[in-house]
Amino acid sequence: MPNLRGYLTFRLVYGFFYLLSSRMKTYRIAVVPGDGIGHEIVPLGMRVVEAAAQKFGFAIETKSFGWGAGYYLQCGEFMAPTALDEMKAYDAIYFGSVGLPAVDDTLPAKDYTFKVRTHFQQYVNYRPVRTYPGVTSPLTKSPHLDFVIIRENTEGEFVQIGSQYLPDMPQGMGVDSSIFTRKGIERIAHYAFKLARKRRNKVTHITKSNTLIHSLTYWDRVIKEVAAQYPDVTHEQMYIDNCAATFVLRPEVFDVVLTTNLFGDILSDLGGAIMGSLGLGGSGNINPEKEFPSMFEPIHGSAPDIAGKSIANPLGQIWSAALMLEHLGEIEAAAAIINGMDATTAAGLLTRDLGGSSSSEDVTQAVIMSLVLQEVST
Repeated sequence: MPNLRGYLTFRLVYGFFYLLSSRMKTYRIAVVPGDGIGHEIVPLGMRVVEAAAQKFGFAIETKSFGWGAGYYLQCGEFMAPTALDEMKAYDAIYFGSVGLPAVDDTLPAKDYTFKVRTHFQQYVNYRPVRTYPGVTSPLTKSPHLDFVIIRENTEGEFVQIGSQYLPDMPQGMGVDSSIFTRKGIERIAHYAFKLARKRRNKVTHITKSNTLIHSLTYWDRVIKEVAAQYPDVTHEQMYIDNCAATFVLRPEVFDVVLTTNLFGDILSDLGGAIMGSLGLGGSGNINPEKEFPSMFEPIHGSAPDIAGKSIANPLGQIWSAALMLEHLGEIEAAAAIINGMDATTAAGLLTRDLGGSSSSEDVTQAVIMSLVLQEVST
């Protein structure tokens, strides 16, 4: 009888936890470390995600894929022929970075990043900029920054339609065409204005239509048409050169910054510099309708020169994880990760790019510890 009683107790407890786990929301994450420091900081970011999942009562299933420039050196392509079909089955893609010195740097964006963004209609590039406690900006004295760069992600200057004509001849030329469609402009503009309604009700759209008199006058025109549908949101237009200067001199005036593909690429790196390091910036390549998986990555590159040294700043990768969980609907978990990041930098645990001496693992562990110790709202 004692053995039978023990067995029944075991089955009861096992059944309870099986039922509990079966009711958990489960997210499937495709993990693509990419190249360079991606192999260090992506696993660290996933440790934070796993800690958040355990604390906030959801589950994750992951599969790691070795695509990138390293894969290209071995296989002659940046991803397997079945890669896009495989990733489509996941709820999100957690990406590091792509590129190595041994690989032509015109290839990674074309054959991996742009291919994924376009195929999965990730037309929103979401890149927030904010101050971190304990981190001093080298560019601004503003004590508190909090704005978001919304970059159109599948059109504009990066469509890579063009050619070189007789490049070695005196009359040689190279041509790249920018493509701006009404559909593409309208959908990114609506996203920006809806986001502003959740923030401080201001959109600044960036242009250079005084010189790019065909493509960007159309960009301006369509955005103004969309702006008229949001009378409660303040809207202003700003030239890119003025915007770059204002990022440095008065970045606190921005709330939602709506940009073209090229301008957003440049401004978001400047945003990283404003924060104190490119290593602090997270981002999301988002399909708002969730018809396809969105991809989350830090704004920095693969940094092969510091790979393997445990000195890379993991916070941009971790912030990207928070953005991923927020997109998936785990709002409380995402906020707890941000709080953990702030507690870590406020305590002075900084990597070398920020003037500190903490390792990548030290910073990550501190974020996890803070996350675990936070109270969960009921």
